Amino acid sequence: MRTRTLGSTGPTVSALGLGAMGMSDAYGPTERAESVATVHAALEAGVTLIDTGDFYAMGHNELLLAEALRGRDRDSYQLSVKFGALRGPDGGFGGTDGRPEAVKNFLAYSLTRLGTDHIDIYRPARLDPAVPIEETVGAIKEMIDAGHVRHLGLSEVDAATIRRAHAVHPVADLQIEYSLISRAVEAEVLPTLRELGIGMTAYGVLSRGLISGHWSADRAGAPGDYRAFSPRFAEENVAHNLALVEALRRVAGAKGCTVAQLAIAWVAAQGTDIVPLVGARTRERLAEALPALEVELGADDLAEIEKAVPSGSARGDRYPAAFMSSLGVGN
Repeated sequence: MRTRTLGSTGPTVSALGLGAMGMSDAYGPTERAESVATVHAALEAGVTLIDTGDFYAMGHNELLLAEALRGRDRDSYQLSVKFGALRGPDGGFGGTDGRPEAVKNFLAYSLTRLGTDHIDIYRPARLDPAVPIEETVGAIKEMIDAGHVRHLGLSEVDAATIRRAHAVHPVADLQIEYSLISRAVEAEVLPTLRELGIGMTAYGVLSRGLISGHWSADRAGAPGDYRAFSPRFAEENVAHNLALVEALRRVAGAKGCTVAQLAIAWVAAQGTDIVPLVGARTRERLAEALPALEVELGADDLAEIEKAVPSGSARGDRYPAAFMSSLGVGN
């Protein structure tokens, strides 16, 4: 497994990370034994970076990871944990809490659920508009100084917020959606990260399966599947977006790889300071994703991909309207 370093102050991690959210939340029912087996397969393949959130099924994902990681050398993997999103018993979202006292409370619960004494990268899931980012980061800095956290991360914030946070404590990486059809970060956020020496962990590299090559317009979402409410999967948009996938499929065929592998390779090719996160829920999907790191894309390949899926060509926002206001950048 190749490695990449997250920014100038962050850890060295596997060049591909595992996003664990879908094993517990958002995309319908899952099978616990298969989820654990997928984590094990990722570790055995050399994946060291595992991303979760304390609000993924209200702690379920952290408990699942604790089970999957039990007995493993704690220095053999890195845990990236998001916090701050508030949820109710019905699973609905109720805003974000970035108060310093809340930061320490969230962390204490995560450490216990995960069965560990430290988090490698700790980050607010979203910006709390009622709390200056300096205060939230200041609390994380205290936890770093106390040894409970190794590195500071951010998630889905704009360039100005990145600068303010970085002035309080060095930021290792920004976690943000980045894919062939979600490229708003390229305008201002990515240049700011590179100016400041901050890495990026890119989630949504397959746009929740939309550009994986496995989605079809007539596919029915399972109960609890977020994609039933996602604008890009909506009836008025999905056919257009899948036409982009078919154009990408032709490029992938010429390269001798799958659509998913090409989409992941494209993100990885945007810079060695970017680590794609793949939300594989099964060993089958993980096995497809891993060879993406071996897909070499030259200038001609990148030009063909750009021709197939031009920037801004997707239809629909990347989140439902109610969630767009909490994002640092748009589509």
